[in-house]
Formats: sequence, C-alpha cells, structure tokens
Amino acid sequence: MDRMDPANTAHTAGAMPWEDLVPAALLGTDRRGGAAPEAVLDAAAVHTVRRRAGLRAGAVAEPPEAAPPDERARLPEPARRRLGQLLAGRAAPAPAGGRRGAAPDVAELLPQWLAAAGRHGYKAPASALPALLDAARARTDLRPLALAFAGPRGLWLARQNPEWRFALRGAAGGAALPPTDDTEQVRRLWDEGLFAERVALLAAVRAEAPGAARELLASTWATERAEDRLMFLDSLRAGLSDADEDFLETALTDRSRNVRATAAGLLSALPASALAARMADRAASCIALDRTGDRTGDRSALVVEAPHECDAAMQRDGMVPTPPPGRGERSWWLGQLVESAPLSCWPARLGGRSPAEIVALPVADDWQPELHAAWCRAAVRQGDAAWSRALLGSPSTSSLAERAKLLATLEEDERADWVAGFVSAHGLSEAFQLLGVCAVPWAGPLGRAVVDALDIARDAGSYPWSFSGVMGLAERCLDPAAAPQLEALTTLATESEDASPGAAGYWSEAFQRLVSTLRLRAAMHAELAAP
Repeated sequence: MDRMDPANTAHTAGAMPWEDLVPAALLGTDRRGGAAPEAVLDAAAVHTVRRRAGLRAGAVAEPPEAAPPDERARLPEPARRRLGQLLAGRAAPAPAGGRRGAAPDVAELLPQWLAAAGRHGYKAPASALPALLDAARARTDLRPLALAFAGPRGLWLARQNPEWRFALRGAAGGAALPPTDDTEQVRRLWDEGLFAERVALLAAVRAEAPGAARELLASTWATERAEDRLMFLDSLRAGLSDADEDFLETALTDRSRNVRATAAGLLSALPASALAARMADRAASCIALDRTGDRTGDRSALVVEAPHECDAAMQRDGMVPTPPPGRGERSWWLGQLVESAPLSCWPARLGGRSPAEIVALPVADDWQPELHAAWCRAAVRQGDAAWSRALLGSPSTSSLAERAKLLATLEEDERADWVAGFVSAHGLSEAFQLLGVCAVPWAGPLGRAVVDALDIARDAGSYPWSFSGVMGLAERCLDPAAAPQLEALTTLATESEDASPGAAGYWSEAFQRLVSTLRLRAAMHAELAAP
C-alpha cells in the first residue's frame, strides 16, 4: 500500500480526536472506520506534541505572607543536634524478635526533651520544623508540646501543607489571637471567628480574666449550637469559682442534656453553690448514723435508704434517671446524689467524725461499695485531700483507677510517698497506673522503692518482660542522678536452679538500658542548660 500523502495525513491527524485514536490502536483500523495505520500513528504523534506543548499556564498565585517572627532564644548547638537525633529516632523499627536491647529508646525521650526546651524558653530551629510537625502528626500525645515548641512559625508552615492541618485545629486556626485586654478585637473575633479561633480565644481570656470570658460566652449563649455550647461550657473548668454559679444555674435549663449534665458537674464542684446544697439535703436524707451504738462503740454503723424516685427537680440538677445496663435504679440514683453533695456536709451529719472515721464506719446492707465509690468521685471532683487520704486507706478502695484519681488530689511529695509505700508492700505488679500520676523525676524514696522491687523481681528468676511497662517508666521518670548506684545491677547475676532460662542475661540487658537512658537524659538536660 502506498504511503499516504503527508498533507492528507496531517489533515486526518488533526481531524481524528484523541478519544478515537485509543480504540483504533487497540482494536485495529479495519474495525474502527477504516483509517490507514499510518494515519493513526501520525495522529497520535500530533496529539502527543499538542499535549506536551499546549498546556495552558495556570494563574499566578500570590506568594504566602512572610513567616511571623519568633523572639524566643535559639537552641544551643549541642541541643539542636540532640533534637535532630530524637526526631530521626522516633520512627526507628523495633528490634528483631521483640527484644529492645541495651540501647535507649530515644522516641520515648522526645516528649521530655520538648517539655524541658519549653521550660527554658527556646524556639524550634527552622530546619527542624517539618520533622517536628511530622512527629506531632504521628503521635497525638506529642502535639501540645511539639506545637508549643514549634511556635508561630510552625503554625505558618502548617498552613502550607494539608498534611499538617491538624496543627491549626486547636490553635485559633493558625491565626494570632488579639491581646486579651483589647476588647474591640476580642469582640470582633468572638463574633466573626471560626470555631477553633473562638475556642482558643475563650481559653485565653479565661486564663487572664475569668469574669470577662464568662460575660463573652453569655453574650452569644442563646444563639450557639448545642455542641458548641458544650465545648464552650467545658472551658469554665479553668478558674472555676463561685462567681460562675449564676451562669451555670441558667445552663441547668438548657435544651441539651449534655450541656445540663456538664453544668451540674461544674456546680457540684463548688461546695457553696445552691445545687450543692440541694444535693446535700437529698443525700443526707438517704444516709444516717445508726443510733443503737455510741460514737466509739463497735455497733456504730451507717444505714442507707436509697432514693425511690428521680423526680423532675433532681433531673434538672443533672441527675440521669435511667441507669446503664446492669445497674439498679436506686443504687444509680444514690451514687449520683452522694458524688454531687459537698463532702463538708458529712462530718456534721455523722456526729462530728473526721473523714477517716466516717470511711472506717461499717455500712449496713452491703451498701459500702456503692457509697465509698461515690465518695471517691466526690473527692476527686472537689479536690479534697483529706477525703482522698481516708479513702486511699480504705480496703474498699481496691480499684487502681480510683486510687490513681485520688492520688492526683494530693501534693507531689505525699503522692510519691504513698506510692513508694504501696510498691514496697505490694511490689510492681499493680503499680504501673499509680506510678503514672507521680511527678517526674520521681522523688528519692519512690525511685529507691521501684529499683528495689525490680531487683527483687530479678532475684526471683522471672523474665523482665512482665515488668516492661514499669521499666519503661523508670527509664523516663527516675532521677538521672541515680545512674551510678544502678551500675551494680547491670552485671550478669548467677542464675538459680529454678530461674527461667536466660533470665539473668535479659535482666542485665534491661538494667544496662536503664542506666544508659538515665545518662542520656542527664546529657539532654545539661545541653539545654548550656549558655
């Protein structure tokens, strides 16, 4: 077949649309209109050139505004290098076979490093911001520290990359907040801002002027969505005081059940509030001292008569009438009454007894677990250390979750002493949750109790994996100054006949990692403190 005329070929190529070329090439020219194969190939070449050369230029985009300044101090050079190591090590693969080896787990030290850098007032190096935002995207627990360290330049960078948009949600949409004393700008942002901006603004104003934040919220309360009202109301937990009572009483009539429940919870945390007094009256009618014995007699006990109904007034005060599955109605109502009543009402009601004496009283008809659990919730909600001490000493308080919450109401030193005593008496098998509420670095007595318990577990011949959680906490929470005293535990101990095979070697490895981590933490803090 003679080759087609180039002019005809060009004309055919120009006339044949791209969507016809593909079927012709796949099915054959005979089945698709009879075009010559050469024409199809030429048309494809013409369209390819057109596609490559004929791309329309996009509109010129405005360059982003310049990154805002960050006036904080620069990191010392050793600390900057350490940050790079910590960020590079955050995604290191786990050792083969599940063994951690003797090397420190640098990924777990990043939060501590960020917290220390924040206390020193350092700003993040610009070159580290992408890796820092990636780390915060991967770990939600890291975000508050990472974003605080990244500062305004980190938020600026997050606006340029959709993968880092999470950084804008809790930070006023990435925008700078106006000064809290600039009432005009505050009012404008409150009226016109995005939800994230308004949440951040309300929190900032609340921290500086609690009354002004409450007035700001009250000014638009009636027009807010229910889910927004709930979020805004929760911000009143910071700086909660008796001055918030009138607003919270109004919120008790809200059309949203969740808003009503939150308002009731906040009011019950104010022992002098009218709601707390109403709850005290109701609770007092349910619990009384058995008068058949004297105050010091063995027959003194508490008697309980749980509520027989949850009326409209009780529901208005935040009580939920329907119990969860498996709970009886009357015990459910009793628990809500007692946890919402001010703890200060009970000594007068129960013969002037102290919290410890009240908790020690027997409770008739098996009501003790329900009553003590409600008192635990009240002590946590009201931050009452005396009741927390009494309940921590009660055998009925067996839940580790309850104990951890009660411990949080105590001062740091008292908290550490209590947990140290618990570890010395009970070992480490149930101590993980309690150790998590203790201040870092652990106080001397607590650190010694944990190390002694680990040493006892090693001598018992068990594997260290059963204590991996506590060992990980020790690496992050022990005072780095304890490293020299721990050197003796890194040696390979002689295994007893009933020890698990190879346990001594694993324990030696675990203690080596502990010592190495403590020394690394000491170096980190020294680098951050360097001039």
